[in-house]
Amino acid sequence: MTFRYLFLWALLLPVSAAFAQSVRPRASAPVATVSGYVREAGSQEALIGVNVYLPGTSTGTTTNTYGFYSLTLPVQDSVRLAYSFVGYEAVEYTVSLRRDTQRNVTLDPGKTLSEVTVTSSRTQEKVSDTPQMSQIDIPVQQIKKIPAFLGEKDVLKVLQLMPGVQKGSEGSTGIYVRGGGPDQNLIILDDAVVYNANHLFGFFSVFNGDALKSVELTKGGFPARFGGRLSSVIDLNMKDGNREKLHGEGGIGLISSRLTLEGPLAKNKKPGERSGSFLVSGRRTYLDVVAAPLIRAQTDGQTQAGYYFYDLNAKVNYDLTDKDKVYLSGYFGRDRFYAKEDDSGTDVGLGWGNATGTLRWNHLFSQRLFSNLSLIYSDYKFQIASDERGRNNNATDLFSLRYNSGIRDFSLKYDLDFYPNPQHSLRFGVQTIQHRFTPSAIVLKNAGSVGFDRRINNIDVLESGIYAEDTWRPNERWRLNGGLRLSHFVQKEVNYIRPEPRLSAAYMLKPDLSLKGSYALMNQYIHLLSNTGIGLPTDLWVPTTDRVAPQQSEQVAAGLAKDFNKSGLSLTVEGYYKTMNNIINYREGASFLLLGDPTSAQQVRWEDNVTSGRGWSYGAEVLLQKKTGRFSGWAGYTLSWTQWQFPLLNGGKKFYPRYDRRHDISLVGIYELSKRITLSAAWVYGTGNALTVPQAEYRAYRHEPGIRGSSTTGAAAIVSGLFDYGARVSDYGTQKNTFRAEAYHRMDFGIQFHKKKRHHERTWEFSFYNLYNRRNPFFYQIESVTEGQVPNQTTRTGLFRYSVFPIVPAFSYNFKF
Repeated sequence: MTFRYLFLWALLLPVSAAFAQSVRPRASAPVATVSGYVREAGSQEALIGVNVYLPGTSTGTTTNTYGFYSLTLPVQDSVRLAYSFVGYEAVEYTVSLRRDTQRNVTLDPGKTLSEVTVTSSRTQEKVSDTPQMSQIDIPVQQIKKIPAFLGEKDVLKVLQLMPGVQKGSEGSTGIYVRGGGPDQNLIILDDAVVYNANHLFGFFSVFNGDALKSVELTKGGFPARFGGRLSSVIDLNMKDGNREKLHGEGGIGLISSRLTLEGPLAKNKKPGERSGSFLVSGRRTYLDVVAAPLIRAQTDGQTQAGYYFYDLNAKVNYDLTDKDKVYLSGYFGRDRFYAKEDDSGTDVGLGWGNATGTLRWNHLFSQRLFSNLSLIYSDYKFQIASDERGRNNNATDLFSLRYNSGIRDFSLKYDLDFYPNPQHSLRFGVQTIQHRFTPSAIVLKNAGSVGFDRRINNIDVLESGIYAEDTWRPNERWRLNGGLRLSHFVQKEVNYIRPEPRLSAAYMLKPDLSLKGSYALMNQYIHLLSNTGIGLPTDLWVPTTDRVAPQQSEQVAAGLAKDFNKSGLSLTVEGYYKTMNNIINYREGASFLLLGDPTSAQQVRWEDNVTSGRGWSYGAEVLLQKKTGRFSGWAGYTLSWTQWQFPLLNGGKKFYPRYDRRHDISLVGIYELSKRITLSAAWVYGTGNALTVPQAEYRAYRHEPGIRGSSTTGAAAIVSGLFDYGARVSDYGTQKNTFRAEAYHRMDFGIQFHKKKRHHERTWEFSFYNLYNRRNPFFYQIESVTEGQVPNQTTRTGLFRYSVFPIVPAFSYNFKF
């Protein structure tokens, strides 16, 4: 512990010195600041991460989340500034710098078929020139060209193709980053946390690509402005909306359709008049419409069943003054499954969904100081309701299940961006979140005969954080990002205050080659309990308590970053080592659900059913990426090891969790064959998951104390009496996850046909998921198979592999106007 705090002070000293140096008056030449906003030509959409720099030098900056930039330089008659961004035409302007100057710039979308040749300028920020490591951003337009399952473009499934990111089961959107679980990913949409990002039991994510402007994944070396999770940050920003004209796009696919509309709030605005824009984007599946008639026909009208999901994104922004802008955005989505059988009296309902809302106010104090105030709301709910009557349809013989789980947040967040000079870019901020957890799960037998109070006990907690960070360029060789986050958590008598130091550094070996390193300490005060044996997404969000400590991780990483300027390629090679403490899991055989007699029913306290443990993850990652040009894509490789250890699991010994994979390869290519045809393909390979499967299966006597024997004797008495012979028992051995599934690999292929018409553009897309029909393992099961004919029949018992998806063709029609 002493070493940790000495290391903390070692980090803080250069950061505080940098801040003191930046605010201390200097007896040097006078300076002036050029600042403004960079937007897309034709829509006035703010562009994130645009490079603003002096050509031929390393002096420059990038635009923030709202398209704002600020660059302070010595006073001079004029200066040449270049503005560049991947996918857009770079521009240069001569700016007078005798005094502070405001310069707003628009960039035209570039020609996608032309190869980008970089000479003295750059079209994107060089990976070798930034201190940040373990960070990946993918252009949304590139995501839309990658072949997808059933034609549904999915941000999270594209992220699964990146090194260091493991997917869950076949077809799912689950993300496991560097050995962490799905709850250890901070998923943010316009500053609002999305707690469950899955549709259709995990086969699709909730993010509609038509409504997104940017996607960024951070796997390590986290800046101090992010906190609350251990493994990754997935930062997504919605489009602001077209400020120039009404624009729309949408698509019709096999299972869903979508439509997006955006445009200005007022038409024909005069010069100098305040402007604003709106965006509305919706998506809905029609699985219920297609399946319901078929289900009724097959059950002679006795069963009504269906499933659907929908998404709705909305955003409005308006310029109050030249220095004040407001944004209001929200997301609403829901999944619903229902089934009702008239003859059996079964009535089942299952639903979950997210709702988020963000109100933001940007204020420009000066050309060097930018602020943002956010009021944020986030709500996730999961519910199951099931009622089933007995064989005699007796009202007193009723099986009833009620399961509720949810988490609701109200948050206040304030951030400041300060640009004192080209060597320093400082950020400060504070955030506080009021969490309300609503866990409840009740399963009753004979629920009709005894009343039961189904009250939900709300759990209220407060989580806060304050941070400061500085991106510092002390000379031509060094790039540093140092910072400190102080996190705070309180729940009744539980009170934690924990410092979280962060440091990322890059040393330029050559102008396009750098050596990088990073360190980050993270704390997580909320947990996700998942019992995969139930077969439903009954995930339970719970807080840190007096009995369950917060999770904590420490991660160090080092690597090389190389830019190939002429080809537009970038290469990163990284190695990492991460430790995780106080991660939690269910004990063996434990569940949050209560099954029993209603006269003794009581809610199960989840702390009694969990165990805390440790985790280790280490490995190496390679990524070769190309974002522009006629041919684009990436190649990624991951070599990794992940181990967990819990006192009450696996005899207290270390074991490999399910999603530990030794090798993972992904190859993604997009080729613009012509202006009208786009080809794309993806190939993935992964070492098989670590599983616990039965090693043997046998029949045994089962004691049923509630059954009384008849007057018969012999074998019949045993069957109908106190003991039942014939119960199947599976022997899983003594070690956990010692079986390795077969390797997973598949290829996806897609082709798009584009055509521009007078008033709109249309695209037909045809794709094939699992092109060569690989039978990838989904689960394993012991079964007995009878072979031969009587009287020479033999029974063979073995472990059988089951697959889910063969080759899956899909098509969709997309349009823009």
